[in-house]
Amino acid sequence: MALSLAKRRVGGGGKPPLAKMFSVFSGGDGQIKGGNSMTEGVLTFRRYEDGDSIPYHYSEDIVIDGYSHKCPTYIHRTPPCQGSCPSGHDVRGWLSIVRGLDKPASGLSWQEYAFRRMTEANPFPAIMGRVCPAPCQDGCNRNVLEEHVGINSVEQFIGDWAIANKMTFAPPSRETGRKVAVIGGGPGGLAAAYFLRRQGHGVTIFESYSALGGMMRFGIPGYRTPKDVLDAEIQRILDMGVEVRLNTRVGTDVAMAQIEKDFEAVFWAIGAQSGNALGIAGGEAPNCVSGIAFLRAFNEGRLHHLQGRVLVISGGDTAMDVAAVARRIGHIDHVSEKDRAENVILGHTAHDVASVARREGADVWIIYRRPITKMPATRHELESVQKEGVVIKESLVPLEVIRGPDGRATALRVMPVEWEGSTMIPHEDKAFNIDCTLIVPAVGQGGDFTGIESLNNGRGLMSADRFYQVSSHKGHFVGGDVIRPHLLTTAIGHARIASDSIDHYLARQELERRPKVDVHHFNLLGELCSRGLEPTPYSHGEVWGTNEAKFAVHNYEDRAAHEIVTHERLFLGHFQHTPMHRRAEVDIASSNVLSNFDERFTGLDEKQAIGEANRCMSCGLCFECDQCLIYCPQIAIFRVGKKERAMGRYVDTDYAKCVGCYICMDVCPTGYIQMGMGED
Repeated sequence: MALSLAKRRVGGGGKPPLAKMFSVFSGGDGQIKGGNSMTEGVLTFRRYEDGDSIPYHYSEDIVIDGYSHKCPTYIHRTPPCQGSCPSGHDVRGWLSIVRGLDKPASGLSWQEYAFRRMTEANPFPAIMGRVCPAPCQDGCNRNVLEEHVGINSVEQFIGDWAIANKMTFAPPSRETGRKVAVIGGGPGGLAAAYFLRRQGHGVTIFESYSALGGMMRFGIPGYRTPKDVLDAEIQRILDMGVEVRLNTRVGTDVAMAQIEKDFEAVFWAIGAQSGNALGIAGGEAPNCVSGIAFLRAFNEGRLHHLQGRVLVISGGDTAMDVAAVARRIGHIDHVSEKDRAENVILGHTAHDVASVARREGADVWIIYRRPITKMPATRHELESVQKEGVVIKESLVPLEVIRGPDGRATALRVMPVEWEGSTMIPHEDKAFNIDCTLIVPAVGQGGDFTGIESLNNGRGLMSADRFYQVSSHKGHFVGGDVIRPHLLTTAIGHARIASDSIDHYLARQELERRPKVDVHHFNLLGELCSRGLEPTPYSHGEVWGTNEAKFAVHNYEDRAAHEIVTHERLFLGHFQHTPMHRRAEVDIASSNVLSNFDERFTGLDEKQAIGEANRCMSCGLCFECDQCLIYCPQIAIFRVGKKERAMGRYVDTDYAKCVGCYICMDVCPTGYIQMGMGED
């Protein structure tokens, strides 16, 4: 098979190879592959196509007769899964532990080792593994080949294992004596308490509800966030020595001035618990209630049934949760005044549980102003509610709430629209009414600033700088939905950064510039130190031959704080087609959705979790595949001695033998090898 050097490098990266024959081998079965697609389930990716004939300009690559002065350098970059995670999870790191690449050095089980690595960035693996929409999976480089790695399913396995084996968090090694008030006990507030306690600061959480958890408890249906799982993950944070004051709202029960007097710093995590009203005529009708209020009434056990048709306005995940709950709690034909849904949701009364026996399937519609393909909801949630019998009406714009003599909504007037790109074409002459007994807008959220009005930025939210400081209030920091309603894991990421800022503030230190890729990075020095392989002290004198020195890590460069490794840098031809190990899902349809509050997913078992972790391509870091060793024609690359190995230090290069042929870089599946000493 004859191939010529060519400029086309589909899915390659960096500089071109000189030994072209090596670059078309698949590392999985040793056979040359053809084409650039999957045929009958077999990956056929390769770097070159038959017929490519445009030569490289050797002068651009400093190549003379098959060699160059460049040699391989091992470049660590952030994988896109981690770069896409709002909480900054070291996803590749704990997947490497699950698959057995990074073994615990201190006699821990691999499950506990993975749990410890996970919770460096996020203390809620069991919950996030269930409910996070997983932007990490959207960013996964394996999407270029086939389906992404099931990151959240492996996270759930580790989180559930940790609960079953009663894993705890260690108390801080030292107490600073500094006191921080955390206002709000949701995911952001609890995460802040966790990070601040790890730093040794005293923490008191002020929570206006009767229980901790925030949106995890009151905003997401309980069948998605089992309460025993949530309670276990919260308790291990409290056991670190966190004080809690429930049923205490700062601004009414306690003045903000008192908080400022009693504490040296404040972290605001009040969330966006006030759902925005439907901003159209008649939207003030009593049976127009926010999605947040609806879900809270359900999760508090007050709302057991509905009456008539329910219209849910919006296309986000909150709207999907409202619709799914409405289908499950069902419909009753005749109710008393006190049993009307709005009276229960607004807290005036509660449903009698005995009435559950008379329920039937609820009539639930979702109204969305754009086409269904443009809905921001997670695809799985959207598909699930449709399967469960929810009717979705797309391209309808609400115009007015039609109200009866008693002021209650009886219908919603809507206008059909068409879309040409981002331009909406209204059809006012085709407007019509949809009869209903309850309207639930899930169209936006804001914070409750009663008694703390000075923190309101005028839009029902709070403003923060890049360090999550409240610029108008010294010593005040903020995170979560009250900045911008988003994901639970986003609030946790805010808390991680804000806790660092608070730590610097309490120490009277200048806040340091945050890295461009602001996540919890793999740390090679930490890996070496955990195995007793830390470099020797450096004399700070002039030294030649650092490749022989013990104070330096030879030919390694860490660019993770600045660069994310994309699929173009990987040799994708190495990876075989491997189906995803899926969590079993309860089959819920319109016929059996009523009263079905079973958890949807059954977690992976140990074998499945390891198998799924093995699908990780370890983007940006060596995963010990031996490709560079096998294909180096000069035998210049060698394994590091077993006693000196750590994750990321598996191979080294003898520069006296290396001729700079680029083959090692070309066959490296993960993009970890780059030619040159930082010239790129």
